[in-house]
Amino acid sequence: MLATQILFLSTLLPLLQAQETVLGVYIFHRHGDRTSKNFVPTTLTDLGYYQVHAAGDFYRNRYIDANATSKIFGISSDLVKNSQLSVEAPVDTVLQNSAAGFLQGLYPPVGVTLGTQKLANGTSVEAPLGGFQLIPVNAIASAASGANSENSQWLQGQSGCNNAIISSNNYFFSQEYMTELNKTMDFYHSVLPVVNGTFSLAQDNFKNAYLIYDLVHVSQIHNSSIPSDNLLTPETVFQLQTLADNHEYNLAFNLSEPIRAIAGSVLAAQIVQQLNMTITGKSKSQIGIQFGAYASFLSFFGLAQLPKVSDNFTGIVDYASSMTFELVTNATVTDTSYPSNDQISVRFLFSNGTTSEHPLTPYPLFGQSETVLPWNTFVDQMNQFAIGDQADWCTKCGNSTGVCASATSTSTGASGSTTSSPSAGGISKAVAGVIGAMVTLAVILGVEALIMLLAGLRVVNKKRLSGRASPESASAVAKA
Repeated sequence: MLATQILFLSTLLPLLQAQETVLGVYIFHRHGDRTSKNFVPTTLTDLGYYQVHAAGDFYRNRYIDANATSKIFGISSDLVKNSQLSVEAPVDTVLQNSAAGFLQGLYPPVGVTLGTQKLANGTSVEAPLGGFQLIPVNAIASAASGANSENSQWLQGQSGCNNAIISSNNYFFSQEYMTELNKTMDFYHSVLPVVNGTFSLAQDNFKNAYLIYDLVHVSQIHNSSIPSDNLLTPETVFQLQTLADNHEYNLAFNLSEPIRAIAGSVLAAQIVQQLNMTITGKSKSQIGIQFGAYASFLSFFGLAQLPKVSDNFTGIVDYASSMTFELVTNATVTDTSYPSNDQISVRFLFSNGTTSEHPLTPYPLFGQSETVLPWNTFVDQMNQFAIGDQADWCTKCGNSTGVCASATSTSTGASGSTTSSPSAGGISKAVAGVIGAMVTLAVILGVEALIMLLAGLRVVNKKRLSGRASPESASAVAKA
């Protein structure tokens, strides 16, 4: 009897899944295989290009293709509509190129038929490269990962957040770090013959755990020969990776100092903003994609309590890894009928490595048991640590110069406090007003200067004026 019931339920499962509609997705993706950070500038390798292209093809087959397994509502299947995509990456060659390679798999060349345009004079023009599709990758300063991340040996230094940098530095003074540094000294010295072309004896220790692992990892992928490679047993390589995981996770997240995870907080706000845009626009902008560094993954994992699910979420993610947030509903969706917020949910999925080789797997967020959360619950949980407002970022980071000079003074003068608003990122209205006023003043002064130049007039210091001219002549100059 039980077997019959199980069989019956298994036949219903595809029907239940078929009722679900994907309204939109947000994908955060790591770059593909690259050269070692020990030798800048780093570059995306052919293997890395292949990995991100394969990942793009996977997501195409899942969300975009006409026969996609979880086709996004209203998405264009063959010819890209750039209004439906928002693709971002920091100013970094490896990340920008990874995004471009991914998009080639997501929307491949369309061929002669779809890639040909007929002009008014009757002639036809074929798009180059077999109908190659042009999709912009926005280079943004507010990306979760800092500019030039893949050339930086310490990712937190690229965040620009003063308090986050201080917090990460605190790790190097912690008892946990000092214990690990001393405990592993002999281990690192045992592999010195492998890395002594790059690291001295004084540098060969836990403080450089990631850089040492990165050198070995890249060498094992690309080098036909490695000095003293007999020392690199599977156990030794595993230990190098485990120590690097420990080192980087502690630099990216600390439960008692959440500002250390600034990258994850910024990313959380961007995720909510994009998914909210999908909902308010009724799936007019369905896909958000951002390429970033591994530290952003680790920061978000810690904030979202994913290490409670598995210790694997405390490790450095592999090349071309991705985490995906699916906006789903079981309500009926048509061009004239769109679900309300309480009918929409979010599913989190993660793939450690390129999705073409490693399955995209759902995991529960925020210490909960369900892998699909109601939209309102998801937003409430994300907003507990999301930072999506410039003034809030400046306050929490303790920054007061650059863009924060006006943001902090304006917010303090207006209300004496700042608030986080992940659903409304960017420059606040108050700051925008100040900028507008300054621009207006500059225009007025420019016009006055032009008039004076054309009229042959000049500005004269009052003291010099009183010393050289009579009151009558001074009055005449003033009137002119």
